[in-house]
Amino acid sequence: MWVRRALRKGLVIPAHPLALTAQRRLDERRQRALTRYYLDAGAGGLAIGVHTTQFAIHEPGSGLLEPVLRLGIETAREWQRKGKRSVMIAGVIGKARQAVGEARLARDCGYDVVLLSLAALPTASDSALIAHARAVADEMPVMGFYLQPAVGGRVLGYDFWRRFAEIEDVVAIKIAPFDRYATLDVLRAVADSGRANEIALYTGNDDHIVLDLMTTHRFGSAPPIRMVGGLLGHWAFWTRTAVAMHRTCVRARGSAVSSRLLTLAAQVTGANAAVFDAANGFRGCIPGIHEVLRRQGLFAGRWCLDAKEELSAGQASDIDRVCRVYPHLADDEFVRKHLDHWLR
Repeated sequence: MWVRRALRKGLVIPAHPLALTAQRRLDERRQRALTRYYLDAGAGGLAIGVHTTQFAIHEPGSGLLEPVLRLGIETAREWQRKGKRSVMIAGVIGKARQAVGEARLARDCGYDVVLLSLAALPTASDSALIAHARAVADEMPVMGFYLQPAVGGRVLGYDFWRRFAEIEDVVAIKIAPFDRYATLDVLRAVADSGRANEIALYTGNDDHIVLDLMTTHRFGSAPPIRMVGGLLGHWAFWTRTAVAMHRTCVRARGSAVSSRLLTLAAQVTGANAAVFDAANGFRGCIPGIHEVLRRQGLFAGRWCLDAKEELSAGQASDIDRVCRVYPHLADDEFVRKHLDHWLR
């Protein structure tokens, strides 16, 4: 299956935001432009309908989930270069009926994989969660998702991930608890499952991107294991630079880590703290991403579906600061050069 091979190779996968007008309606022109930007920047896949796209689009009354999914895959298929195919991932949430229905919708739209959030089952047992995941996997290949509790996720321990890794149609896992101990639980579980060569591991830890991509993990006699790529909200902006950074990290694996890369790791985390509003429990995470895209001209504004979702006090000046002190992390010139083409 080409999707499994592509995921195991390791890809840069931006978590696709939602472009809105001032009236908080879908801005199709800028949504298409953003998809084109990611593909031209070198992303190997796109994740749509995920946390960064705003989970509110999954609410039945929004009427947005299907149009956004279809717009994303249609634009990607039209824009990608001849002979090249991107891995298209659709976010799936909710309890069994909703999750299975969304997986079927993703399949009907032509998506390759679903990213399965378990946030709607906060008190379910491991056995119930595994049954839920199997029901979704009967419809579509699944990428597991350890969503950090600070933005609505739940704690998922080693025992859950060990059993989850045994599901045949689990093709990847996005590890995003923003927690070193929890991250190691997932890695050890996959290593112990014996499926480390089948399940592609992706960092979603926006606070630890560079080191996640460079670290080889060893758990006793099990084969070494590593995260091969990233599916990240942080890669929803400055994506051209992210692609170059991923390439650098891949080349550096297995060698002594240079002080330059350690410095870069800290700088990326510092930039993420400002954009994601870490100081305020990530309340301004999505508006922060939108603000960077607005400054580059990709978005007309930083509007979210919820009018109350805005930058935190001082967050704009914090974004000013990281843009000023880490200009090498941005891809502003690349965006300026191609923006009109993407917005056509």
